[in-house]
Amino acid sequence: MATRLVLASNNAKKLVELQALFAPLGMELVTQGSLGIPEAEEPHPTFVENALAKARHAALASGGAAIADDSGLSVDALGGAPGVLSARYATLFGAEKSDAANNRVLLDKLAGESRRRARFVCVLAAVRRADDPEPLIAMGRWEGEVLESGRGSRGFGYDPLLFIPSLGKSVAELDADEKNRLSHRALAARQMLALMQEVWLDRDR
Repeated sequence: MATRLVLASNNAKKLVELQALFAPLGMELVTQGSLGIPEAEEPHPTFVENALAKARHAALASGGAAIADDSGLSVDALGGAPGVLSARYATLFGAEKSDAANNRVLLDKLAGESRRRARFVCVLAAVRRADDPEPLIAMGRWEGEVLESGRGSRGFGYDPLLFIPSLGKSVAELDADEKNRLSHRALAARQMLALMQEVWLDRDR
């Protein structure tokens, strides 16, 4: 199995989270940006398709194994939006691309709406090479409700707005260890670790 895994993202906070989650594999996780690899296009309507496209792009450019995360917030009352457009949701309505703008636009779209159910979704796709016929796909979902105003200062993205009823806290009120145990990304990462152990490590022995 490869000792280096290229992360098809330049998001430093995602890198920190995934480094902690993948530590048991003993693999070095590096961002594509640190290798001079540009970001891939994300034209697809689903998390799965975009994650796989990004992983293949990074694998082709790096010549080795790569993993991609495609994640976002899916709100029932908005038909699943912002979905795959979560990171740039505000730009669809003429605002700048930023976490703060995305949160403002989301709250505007839900003004007066009583149905607040939503979830964070994360898909991880990993390939050993760009033309790997057997990509590994893992998905995690973290159910919650969209608050009417943000709470907490930790995390990133929509973390201040997603309230987890079972915890009585927003995601942004959780410490890093707690988030890494419970999050959509943690759920997907645990699935991915098991898949890598079964399909990559065990077959290499």
